[in-house]
Amino acid sequence: MPDAPPALVRPSHAALFLGYLKIGLFGFGGVAAWARRVIVEERHWLTEREYAEILGLGQILPGPNVGNAAVMIGRRFHGLAGALLATSGLYCAPLIILVGLCLFYDRYGQAPAVEPVMNGIAAGAAGMVIGTALKMTGKLKLSVEALAVLLLAAVAAFVFRLPLPLIVVLLAPVSIAFSLWRAGLLGGAKGAAQ
Repeated sequence: MPDAPPALVRPSHAALFLGYLKIGLFGFGGVAAWARRVIVEERHWLTEREYAEILGLGQILPGPNVGNAAVMIGRRFHGLAGALLATSGLYCAPLIILVGLCLFYDRYGQAPAVEPVMNGIAAGAAGMVIGTALKMTGKLKLSVEALAVLLLAAVAAFVFRLPLPLIVVLLAPVSIAFSLWRAGLLGGAKGAAQ
């Protein structure tokens, strides 16, 4: 019998700020991986599914997806103050690091040794994003329909190089229709979906 999931924890104001400060500090260049790890695995503020839903909504809104999720998660626990604490914690450390890196790059950016470093950082960040997506997909136990939409989105992005807003416009109605069908609210297919 699988272990029961840990009980969810409601973070205090300080815990919310410090949790997002950690996410921003350690997730520089790949915040989504750290955000999931801290919020779901370490701090148990949200379940895997709750985090995926919030991150998905953050993905389709304008702006950075993890920043949008920070606003929603902070607001969920402490209203406007929580939204401000989470986002300020998330952006505080990266802002300081970014200013330092900009000053460094401005001074040494033309040096031949800098280009391989930048390429290595970009490859590492891409690997973190792909790894997090695979880990979340495996833990969510997605339905066949959801996996089909996921595959269609990946093909649209990687093969056809469609922009994210167009992929969302094309696939969101399909995904919503599948969800309604599975719930028995579309075409009376509740029995077929179970």
